[in-house]
Amino acid sequence: MHVAVLGAGYAGLGVTRRLEDALPPSVDITLVNDGPEHVLTHEVHRAIRRPAVADAITVPLAEVLDRATLVTDPVADLDAEAGVVETTAGQTLSYDYGALCFGSETAYYGIEGLRDHAHPLKTLDDAAAIREDALATIERGGDLVVGGAGLSGVQVAGELAALAREENAAVPEDVSITLVEQLETVAPNFPANFRRAVHDALVERGVDVRTETTVERVDDDAVYTDGGASTDGGDHRDGDDHADGESHADDGRLTYDTLVWTGGIAGRAPTEGERPVVRADLRLTDRTLALGDAARVVDTDGEAVPASASAAIREAKTAATNLERLVESDDDGFRPRLDRYRFDVPGWLVSVGDGAVAQLGPTVLTGAAAKAAKTTVGAGYLTTVGAIRQARDLAEAELAE
Repeated sequence: MHVAVLGAGYAGLGVTRRLEDALPPSVDITLVNDGPEHVLTHEVHRAIRRPAVADAITVPLAEVLDRATLVTDPVADLDAEAGVVETTAGQTLSYDYGALCFGSETAYYGIEGLRDHAHPLKTLDDAAAIREDALATIERGGDLVVGGAGLSGVQVAGELAALAREENAAVPEDVSITLVEQLETVAPNFPANFRRAVHDALVERGVDVRTETTVERVDDDAVYTDGGASTDGGDHRDGDDHADGESHADDGRLTYDTLVWTGGIAGRAPTEGERPVVRADLRLTDRTLALGDAARVVDTDGEAVPASASAAIREAKTAATNLERLVESDDDGFRPRLDRYRFDVPGWLVSVGDGAVAQLGPTVLTGAAAKAAKTTVGAGYLTTVGAIRQARDLAEAELAE
């Protein structure tokens, strides 16, 4: 019997570690990943301003795996019905049961010029490239634009604003940070009081927040939008050079020197750019489950589950339980009853530069309390996967600010 887990993000590593404990030694477990490390992707934005944090958020898989075989080669092709995987190096793996957990790619939605001119933020290499470009922009005085105001976009904008302050003592009038969002608010998929707190934290840090603004095309030095609206929030320079602090419409042209795009996610090559829909039991085919950002999960209440680290971590528990039952059913011949995932998280956390916003139940926290909550969650997660050194280092890095 062979079980394969494809991808070692939050979902994949969580599934693998649970299976190592749950499955009998006679069952072979293989973890296939792009590389030899697990990276806390929800903390990658930190490396834009604090490159040294990369060590604290990078976990060598060999240090935390028990008995699973690790294959460090990206998945090139997948037959989820037959249970056959081919890697980019040409290695073919067959499995009896598997879990598709290989995450997502940045979605560019066919917007003209966007892929060619914008930095994505998926990896530590992406963070390093953004940092280099942003430092040059800040040094000469220029415009930094972030597209997409989900949690990733909020965190990038916050880091860029903090970086600008650190490099210039305060965000000068000749440096602007603009956050563009197509929908009506920042963090649009979250509760209203959380959204308001996030918006206020951005504005306090000098970020010009532009909502209801759709990016239509991009060229070498400008982002062209439908005009949209801008909420109060700091200096933004476009063709008219205005910074009046009031909501206003413009001709839709936003000049930029550094452009970062966090406006959405898409499936990866093995699923032809799609994120397949799975129901609450996470079953894609009879032998393959799909979870995390790699899939669009509909939970047991019929609700779409937002792509997030916290959801992926919790989905991993359901997936591991179901894979264990499927393996056991091969021995007893009975069709197993599978667990169903219900999306239920205690709250939400987001970094905004040197600060944070946290929602715990109905309560929204900012300031030191929010930072402490975020530090506790990040370090706690690392501890659960056995990365004790990294947990200590991340807590020290967070609390040092």
